[in-house]
Amino acid sequence: MQLRLYDTLTREKRPFVPLDPHNVRMYVCGPTVYDFAHIGNARPVIVFDVLFRLLRHLYGAEHVKYVRNITDVDDKINARAAERGISIRALTEETYNNFRDDIRPLGVLMPEDVNLPGKPPRFVEPRATEHISEMRTLIEKLVQGGFAYVAEDHVLFSPQAMNAANSILPRYGALAKRTLDEMIAGARVDVAPYKRDPADFVLWKPSKPGEPSWPSPAGIKAEGRPGWHIECSAMAWKHLGEQFDIHGGGIDLVFPHHENELAQTCCAFHEDRMANVWMHNGFLQVESEKMSKSTGNFVTIRELLADWPGEVLRLNMLKSHYRSPIDWTLKGLEESSRVIEDWYKDVADVEPSDDIDPEFLGALLDDLNTHGAITRLHEISPVLRLSQSRMDDWGGESAQRHKKSAAMLLGLLPQKATDRSAQMRSTVGIDVTKVEPLIADRAAARARKDFKESDRIRDELAAMGVVLKDGKDADGKPVTTWEIAR
Repeated sequence: MQLRLYDTLTREKRPFVPLDPHNVRMYVCGPTVYDFAHIGNARPVIVFDVLFRLLRHLYGAEHVKYVRNITDVDDKINARAAERGISIRALTEETYNNFRDDIRPLGVLMPEDVNLPGKPPRFVEPRATEHISEMRTLIEKLVQGGFAYVAEDHVLFSPQAMNAANSILPRYGALAKRTLDEMIAGARVDVAPYKRDPADFVLWKPSKPGEPSWPSPAGIKAEGRPGWHIECSAMAWKHLGEQFDIHGGGIDLVFPHHENELAQTCCAFHEDRMANVWMHNGFLQVESEKMSKSTGNFVTIRELLADWPGEVLRLNMLKSHYRSPIDWTLKGLEESSRVIEDWYKDVADVEPSDDIDPEFLGALLDDLNTHGAITRLHEISPVLRLSQSRMDDWGGESAQRHKKSAAMLLGLLPQKATDRSAQMRSTVGIDVTKVEPLIADRAAARARKDFKESDRIRDELAAMGVVLKDGKDADGKPVTTWEIAR
């Protein structure tokens, strides 16, 4: 079995062949740190975390490098800092820390989980403001190569110059599959008088009073700051080289951001490509509507975490294929919550297997088909539930271990079932020592057909925040489980 990935540039799914199997490199566009991240921002974080885990499984943890950048210089940042009356640095530090706090419960790997003391880092979160010198170097290369020009203290990139070059360079528009005219018509382009062509975009611009500023490139005397697109070209070059394996992000970044990244990097280094594979996750809607503050369905990760465990949010995100649009609904969250509860019962407290179920792995290798992988995990569940009372007949422990290892490759079921149960119950202040005896008393009342007493105990438990579920085990005997009321 071989990993196959869909490439936005070629519009085809093809075998993934790393440039160097001992140094597999991936770059993903991260957040612009000016406000709390919304649930749409969580989708690339979760999707490419799964891909990072899969690549580490296939090539070895020491042979995979992941870069997810932080944009900390931007017009939105400047405006928000001024609105709040705080420094830009204070805003970006606060928002970056909020971002980390919010994505950690989603089960994503963080640099501190991956990087080892004394070893080269395998997960880097570079900040734009720490790579200004690399941006200036790239801009100088582009000006010297005739792909960019200086006008009124701005440096602008010329897509026309790129397309006129007689070289191996790709054509501008190759990623978005649109002509220059189509891209100009479909984008909000600044038709400033100093531009030679409406399609030209800013690499560097003068800073306004109160904005961050640095010495400018290309002989410009006034200090300024970088445009948005050049930062990712610079950070990818610094940490991954002139060419690397995978560039990821949301579908909304294809144009103009990734198109411009591709153009800048290829022209600066006279190469035919920047990344071997371009991957983009689909849009996210909330209750079948585009997420918008004006419609009241704008939901942050932090708001969702107040009501749902991060593991539920993660599963809910992975139920859809990453390239498909996803509709984020309350019904879907409730279903994901039930699934997580059932799966923890399935795997109990077993240790994960050293192997990954072939059908599960095959789904992930097929363009990161998490929907198919989750379907496979569902198929294992009935066997496990039947096997709990017939462990020898069904080989249940082996199946449990395989389910555990497969789920962990998705970033799910990382805890032991008993540890998770105790943690969740203590979080909401439920005294477990009182719950179990009350459930036993209720079972005794039901056995002697004292339904009044049974109902009284159920109400008492409900007042404690405990919801009972009556059912039968694999042998048909009555069994009662409980969970925390939402």
